[in-house]
Amino acid sequence: MAWQSWNEFFAMGGYGVYVWGSFWICAAGLCLEWVLIKQHRKNVLKQLRRMALAESQDG
Repeated sequence: MAWQSWNEFFAMGGYGVYVWGSFWICAAGLCLEWVLIKQHRKNVLKQLRRMALAESQDG
């Protein structure tokens, strides 16, 4: 498709609300997933450190 202006591009032939809404919802979901994975990784590493410390104190 060829658009004559940026306004036409963002309007997407009248479907811009659906196209851009879907885009932003998907982007937000990906960002949320990244944050949750980062948080989970931090918690797992903290738990592993605690376990390693407990093992070293037992032995």
